[in-house]
Amino acid sequence: QTPPDLDELVRSLQDKFGGLFGGGGSKGTANNKSPSGPSGANSGILVGLAALIWMASGIYIVDEGNRGVILRFGKYHETTLPGPHWRFPRPIDSAMIINVDQQRFIEIGYRSGANQQASSGVRKEALMLTEDENIIDVRLAVQYKVKSAQDYIFNVRAPEVTLKQSAESALRSVIGKNKMDFVLTEGRSEVVAKVEGNLQAMLDDYETGLIVSSVNLVEAQPPEEVQGAFSDAIRARED
Repeated sequence: QTPPDLDELVRSLQDKFGGLFGGGGSKGTANNKSPSGPSGANSGILVGLAALIWMASGIYIVDEGNRGVILRFGKYHETTLPGPHWRFPRPIDSAMIINVDQQRFIEIGYRSGANQQASSGVRKEALMLTEDENIIDVRLAVQYKVKSAQDYIFNVRAPEVTLKQSAESALRSVIGKNKMDFVLTEGRSEVVAKVEGNLQAMLDDYETGLIVSSVNLVEAQPPEEVQGAFSDAIRARED
């Protein structure tokens, strides 16, 4: 028997694969060896490869100390722990990575840094009225972390701004319920404890997803304009 014609064998295989993928196969005479466009088999392979790449783009990794918040069509779906994960690629799902171990901080009444001089706005933060109607200059530092990534993203528009305003409000409330001498001397630790408790209660009420790590009363003193007179009064009292 003579071996089969090679061109005829190729055309037969193309017809079979074209039928599987919806194509019309290869038709024509022996001189028509190359089709005018992509065959059904090639189109199917390209579509499958594109789908595979799209599915692979849904792989993401959450580093240690972070949380992954998955949104499905813009709505909260789930929170994932550290490690490799897969989600439906865009535009179905999207992932937001939030660091929950990072220590963040805000400053009330001052700004740290050699080139950051106190502005009028910062000075307004620092000046507070005591129970005995004295004005004191108070500077506070607050350290905090993200407790709930979901609440941190969805419940408040600007969590840091909310925290700063809440801290200033809690501080003014405590200072306004105590006398100046108590705040400046033996009452500093008590003031810090009350401010921390009141601040955390506010953050929980607003469901900000934040937790206060520490509160530090950096400085509490009379305003600059009366510091000299205040020092003279203290010396006279001691004498």
